[in-house]
Amino acid sequence: MKLVALSVYGIDKPGIVYKISEVLAKNNVNIVDIEQNVLQGLFAMFIVGDVENCKISISELERELKERGKEIGVEVHLSPFNRQETPKKELYVVTVLGRDRVGIVRDITKILYEHGINIEKTSLTARDNLISIEFLIDIRGTNLENVKKQLKEEVESFGLDIVIQPYSVFKRDKRLIVFDMDSTIVDAEIIDEIARAAGVGDEVKKITKMAMNGEINFDEALKERVKLLKGLPVKVLEKIYSEVKLTPGAKELIQSLKSAGYKTALISGGFTYFTEKIKKELGFDYAFGNELEIKDGKLTGRIKGRIINAEEKARIIEELAKKEGISKENIVAVGDGANDRIMLKNAGLGIAFNAKKALKEIADGTLSKDNLIGLASVLKLQAEFRKRI
Repeated sequence: MKLVALSVYGIDKPGIVYKISEVLAKNNVNIVDIEQNVLQGLFAMFIVGDVENCKISISELERELKERGKEIGVEVHLSPFNRQETPKKELYVVTVLGRDRVGIVRDITKILYEHGINIEKTSLTARDNLISIEFLIDIRGTNLENVKKQLKEEVESFGLDIVIQPYSVFKRDKRLIVFDMDSTIVDAEIIDEIARAAGVGDEVKKITKMAMNGEINFDEALKERVKLLKGLPVKVLEKIYSEVKLTPGAKELIQSLKSAGYKTALISGGFTYFTEKIKKELGFDYAFGNELEIKDGKLTGRIKGRIINAEEKARIIEELAKKEGISKENIVAVGDGANDRIMLKNAGLGIAFNAKKALKEIADGTLSKDNLIGLASVLKLQAEFRKRI
């Protein structure tokens, strides 16, 4: 096989691919690889062709291609191409998200270069002033865990979010996505809001913080907090729900996920009184939470049934996956606290949202508080992110 590399670029118009490929076919040049894109109205195409059985010389082929290029208003360049055998690649997809600004590509590629990582492909998508840049990288010869840790830390230092996925996982169609509720789908820790209404805000908030940081057992922390709510009228919960705001982008994201065929689940260490309302409002397929015991229109200070802790969240995901016939690699989990640790670790793709350090360390990627909708880009939901073409 004798190969040549052909590049074609110019202002986009109908017929460019046909006109160029016509010259190649006429001269018995076989196309063995091709990639073509249009960026901001600029046409770019790269072809690797086998000229082993070409009817004319390479110089004559180049002349014909350049003449055809002039006819259709594009630049054409031809050069010999020596393909080299390379060791097996270890491909990962790195998605970087954040507010658009000058220098993002430079900043990220500098990090990759300093780690000796080769970039195979780069693409950019955007939604309003939110930008998403996707890098297909080859990490062979590097320490994967060390690279992932440093990439997360360095990219976050630029005020950007990052998700790192094995290419084998990235190219799989995800079919089930599970979310935590508090500080993820809703922009609040609801138990803290209830406690404030009950006049025990400081006590409950202290316990909540310790639980989120993994400093105390979740089950005991939940029981202690709920005990402090004894005697609170149920009508107060309705008022709290009416005042709780969704995280920016949550409603839009869930709608897009549903349109793309995802099964969606809300799995919360919070309360069913709120998870059921969120399920109805946003259209979740499933919702799980802890049930507050209520008697005579007031909270008793106890929990009914099983407690949704970290282990229970993981079991619920397994149950849902089995019910829906979905494998682990096709599950996405999104959460913010220590109670979501096992859930994220067991999913094909685990996203730490506005999360504490302990969760970021085991997650595949991190999203900041104002960037939940960025998950649409990571999951290639094109309804939310349009290519700049």
